[in-house]
Amino acid sequence: MGRGRAKAKQTKVARELKYYSPDTDLRALEAELHGQSGSSAGHSAHDARQDVDEDDYDDWSPPER
Repeated sequence: MGRGRAKAKQTKVARELKYYSPDTDLRALEAELHGQSGSSAGHSAHDARQDVDEDDYDDWSPPER
């Protein structure tokens, strides 16, 4: 495929992405923003993973003075 055809295809894809507007589920968004979707369990799992990562790096960090 020549450069002109490739550029035209990229332009077409970019235009489709730019003007694409999916249907938004506003009730689900509201529930997520208000924390009604059970997000507390997700945050605790993320915090636990973060603590484990920090512990790995503590072994390599210089001692505090």
